[in-house]
Amino acid sequence: MTTLRTDPGGWVPTADDAPFHRLGGADGVRALVEAFYDAMALHEPALTKLHQCDETGNVTRVMRDRFALFLIGWLGGPDDYQQQHGHPRLRMRHARTPVDEAMRDAWLRAMGKAMDARKVSGEVRGYLDARFAEVAEFLRNTR
Repeated sequence: MTTLRTDPGGWVPTADDAPFHRLGGADGVRALVEAFYDAMALHEPALTKLHQCDETGNVTRVMRDRFALFLIGWLGGPDDYQQQHGHPRLRMRHARTPVDEAMRDAWLRAMGKAMDARKVSGEVRGYLDARFAEVAEFLRNTR
């Protein structure tokens, strides 16, 4: 079992100083998403299999791009995801997939490896570790 870090530390994002900006804008968030799915493919095969994969076994470009679009808005950037796809309805979209403690932890490990690879650190890392842990726990639907 992973100990979830839910204390974001002292930094509080603002519209002008959001995680989106600290990660390098849209390009930085897209790079984080690529690192996330690459880490997932290397280290979390059971989690990878829950996603739409291509013929090589990697999460598809469509899924990667959609998550990047969501994450850009969620991190304080342009909210193009909602304009294109509507409200994310995270729980509803994950309801058909069993998300237990092991899958929650696998997702958090993959994102942690992605943030390590992208050298996300300091206040923004503490903030993101906490926020990602909260959302991952919120999406658990199997106990």
